Amino acid sequence: MRDVFVLGIGMTRFAKYLERSIRYLTGAALERVLTDADLSPDKLDAVLFSNSGWGMYSDQHCIRGQVALQGMGLEGLPITNVENACASGATAFHHAWLGIASGLYDCVLAIGAEKVYNEDKIKMFQSFGAGTDVENRNEQIQAWQNVLKDIKLDIPGTEDTAGSGTNRSVFMDIYSGACRWHMATHGTTQKQLAMIASKNHFHSSLNPYAQFQKEMSVDEILNARPVSWPLTVPMCAPTGDGAAAAILCSKDFLKKAKNPRPVRILASILGSGTSRPIEDEQQDIAARLSRKAYEKAGIGPNDIDLAEVHDATAFGELHQAEALGFCPPGEGGIYAETGATKLGGRQPINTSGGLESRGHPIGASGLGQIHELVTQLRHEAGKRQVENCRLALAENGGGNISFEEAAMGMHILERVS
Repeated sequence: MRDVFVLGIGMTRFAKYLERSIRYLTGAALERVLTDADLSPDKLDAVLFSNSGWGMYSDQHCIRGQVALQGMGLEGLPITNVENACASGATAFHHAWLGIASGLYDCVLAIGAEKVYNEDKIKMFQSFGAGTDVENRNEQIQAWQNVLKDIKLDIPGTEDTAGSGTNRSVFMDIYSGACRWHMATHGTTQKQLAMIASKNHFHSSLNPYAQFQKEMSVDEILNARPVSWPLTVPMCAPTGDGAAAAILCSKDFLKKAKNPRPVRILASILGSGTSRPIEDEQQDIAARLSRKAYEKAGIGPNDIDLAEVHDATAFGELHQAEALGFCPPGEGGIYAETGATKLGGRQPINTSGGLESRGHPIGASGLGQIHELVTQLRHEAGKRQVENCRLALAENGGGNISFEEAAMGMHILERVS
C-alpha cells in the first residue's frame, strides 16, 4: 500500500443554519479545502460524500453527493455517497485513503455535510432512532434493562421519564445506561463527567469553528438541566449543522503540490460492532480497532500526543480514553481528574471542544476531527495548540449494536517535518 497524505482541510463553523441548505454548507467547505490545498477542482480524481439524514428531512436519497456538489466543478467525477451513522465522515475519509493507498487514485476529496437541527423537535429526536436496530428495538431495550436492573445507584427522583424520541435522542439513554453500569462497576462519578465537559467547553472557547464558545464551570454543568441521569445538557452533544472536508493525496501528487503542509496517514481502520457482553471491555469496538491501528502505525497508545474522540456525551470521552489504552479500564474519570486530557496535560483529548462543544452535524463530525488534528499537527492551532505534537488519533463511532457502536473509523496521523 502506498503512503497517503492529507493535503488540505476545510470546514464551516458548526452551528444552527435554519436558512442555509446542504448544498450551501457543502460549497462553503469545498471552497475552503480547495483554498487550503491550493488546488483546482480539476485535479481531483474522485469524491466521497458523507451524509446520514438528508433523506429523512427532505426526501433527498440516493444521489446526495451528486446533488450537493452540482455546479461546483466536480461533474463527471466518480462521487460515492457514504452513510454510516455518526461514523459517516470517518468512513468517507477511510475510503478516500483506500483509493489512494491502493494506487487507484492520486488525489481524492472526502467531504461531509449535515443539517440536524429542526424546529420540529420530536421529528428531530426520533430521527436518531434510525441508527439502532429498529426491527429488534424491544429486544435491545430488554437487554439494557437486564443489565441495569440490579445496579444500586442513588438516582435522583426528579429524573425525566418522558423517554427518548420526545425531548432527547435515544442515544442519550444508551449513553446514560452505559454510564450507570460503569459507575456501579468502577466507581465513576458524575463530577468526573462534569470535569470532562467543563474541559471541553474551555477548549471550544478557543476554537472559532465550535458551536459553543463559552466556558462552563464544573458546578454550572452539574446544576444544568438533566437529560438522562447522570447526564446534564452541557455533557451532551448539541444538535446542529455544518460541513467539513479533507483532500488526500499520494506522495507523487504531493511532489507537484504548491506550498504543501502535508500530514501523513499512518493508519486508517474501519470496523463494525459485535454482540459482546458489556463486561468484556477488552473486546469493545474501540479497543479492538485501536490495537489494529497501533500495530499498523508501529506505535502504542502512550505515543499519541493528542486525540479527537467521539464524545456524543462526556461519558463517551471517558470510555474512549480507556478503550484506546490511554488509561486502564475503569480509570477514565480518574485520568480526566489528573488534568492529563486538558491543554497543557500529558495527552490532550478533544482540543476542538469535541462533539459536546464543537458540535455534532453527523455526516461532518468525523471530518471535523481530521480538521482539528491536521491543524494541530501543522502547529497552526493558535491558543489551543498542543506543544510539539507529532502523533494524533481520531476515533469516530456511529449507531448502536448490542452494547457498542455499530460502526467506527479510526485514524492515526503524523506530522511531516
